[in-house]
Amino acid sequence: MKTFKKPGLIKMAKKEVVKHSPEILTGIGIAGMITTTILAVKATPKVLDLIEEEKKARLHEATVEEARKWSEEGGIKISPIEYVKLGWKPYLPAAVTGVCSVACLIGANSVHMRRNAALATAYQLSTTALSEYKEKVVETIGEKKEKTIRDSIAKDKIEEIPPSKTEVIVTDTGTSLFFDPLSARYFKSDINTVKKAVNDLNWKMGYGSETYASLSQLYDELGLRHTTISDDIGWNISDGNIELDISAQVTEKGEPCLVLDFLKAPTYDFDRYF
Repeated sequence: MKTFKKPGLIKMAKKEVVKHSPEILTGIGIAGMITTTILAVKATPKVLDLIEEEKKARLHEATVEEARKWSEEGGIKISPIEYVKLGWKPYLPAAVTGVCSVACLIGANSVHMRRNAALATAYQLSTTALSEYKEKVVETIGEKKEKTIRDSIAKDKIEEIPPSKTEVIVTDTGTSLFFDPLSARYFKSDINTVKKAVNDLNWKMGYGSETYASLSQLYDELGLRHTTISDDIGWNISDGNIELDISAQVTEKGEPCLVLDFLKAPTYDFDRYF
């Protein structure tokens, strides 16, 4: 009969809790906010009763002159400070729950930020390693053979996703068929439009108000819709200009197709100012 060791189960449970800590903290934070609202609503009648009792006590102890004055003023006035003194106890559970809920939400955001920073660092290291690898490949086998390899990869991409099995986006900029591996989309345009789009972005990065450009900005220039990641990746002028790497291929139906790629791929940390 198989037995389970408690230390192992505890370790496994702890690992799962740490792994899903942002979701857990967010859930607790949301539940806490709802609880805070409920507690505050329940505490309000108690506070109103305390205020009413305070008014009655003051009226009972008041002189005739004070009572007449309050009557002329429309009732006994309770200052904001006095409201706090009277109501802090009933509202204390709601306040504590609210503070804890905010702390949970801040904690969840902090964990997300640390993990995103770690992912960004790992991505940058991978990008650097890939760039160094490409340079060594060119150095070892020569530019022509390296270009042949890239063309072969481009051919594999359009064979994997042929235009007959997906939508071809028609723009008003040309009739040549292009394939964008970053979004796995085919679109109609012409080479001059594509080159102009890249040149315009390079000019904006070099001489405009911002030193970077997102992939979405390139899609805007080409008349294409944004994707789920196109706002998050792009290029920075500190890494050099955007350079096209276009591979001429032929589809399964014999139609010429230009596979759109870049010598330096867009990165996640593109919008830095250094």
